[in-house]
Amino acid sequence: EPMKQHTTFRIGGAADYFVSPQTTDQIKNIIDLCKSEAMPWYVIGNGSNLLVSDRGFRGVIIQLFKNFSDLRVEGDRLYVQAGTLLSRTAKKALEASLTGFEFAAGIPGTIGGAMVMNAGAYGGEMKDVTEEVTVLTEKGEVKTLKREELKMGYRTSIIAEKGYLVLEAVLQLTDGDLKEIRAVMEDLKKKRISKQPLEYPSAGSTFKRPKGYFAGKLIMDAGLRGFQVGGAQVSEKHCGFVINTGDATAEDVTELIRQVAERVKAQSGVTLEPEVKLLG
Repeated sequence: EPMKQHTTFRIGGAADYFVSPQTTDQIKNIIDLCKSEAMPWYVIGNGSNLLVSDRGFRGVIIQLFKNFSDLRVEGDRLYVQAGTLLSRTAKKALEASLTGFEFAAGIPGTIGGAMVMNAGAYGGEMKDVTEEVTVLTEKGEVKTLKREELKMGYRTSIIAEKGYLVLEAVLQLTDGDLKEIRAVMEDLKKKRISKQPLEYPSAGSTFKRPKGYFAGKLIMDAGLRGFQVGGAQVSEKHCGFVINTGDATAEDVTELIRQVAERVKAQSGVTLEPEVKLLG
């Protein structure tokens, strides 16, 4: 299955197997089968933070996305399966006049991925709104973790540390005014459109924010706005984004990331770490 069809970068060779389970039991069965056959597997959502090798992936891709995206509202809580898009979750919160999730409306990922890396934008983070998360452990046990057990920090969590697989999250929001919530979401949408290269395939912010700095500014100060390797380019609109100008390969992107990090280190002494996950 061509992985470029399942990543927002629109890059990546074929995976040997590609499955989209609909239930927790199906997920468990697939993983058990992979283990018994010594077959590598990897879980993805919307593929919004992922760069897959041009050679693809030798193993099984388990996609938790549209087939695993139940979402319901009870009072001020949202019960959300891992494959649900953040944008859809934010829309549901808006419809229920619940505030606190506006920041996530424009993040292109799923709830599962957002929990793993404590996704955030515009001053909000998943840790601010998460009450609990149900996960599948590496031993195949279903476990529910409360907010304080999640150890959510900048782009990390206990889920990432332990290699857990997110099944469902409970978000606790606050009653708000529908018009005000919509106004905030519209304002953030305008900011994104004006500042981010949304017209090109990308994986969002390519580098983690170094402590005390902004990756995009460091890259710009190193004279790398518009810098290109093959079809991969440092966005002229926002230097923190690497974009696919049309025919970029994973090799183009990784070489560009390497050269950018090298130049920034030489210019400012700061080490940039990729935020995008590399697979295969």
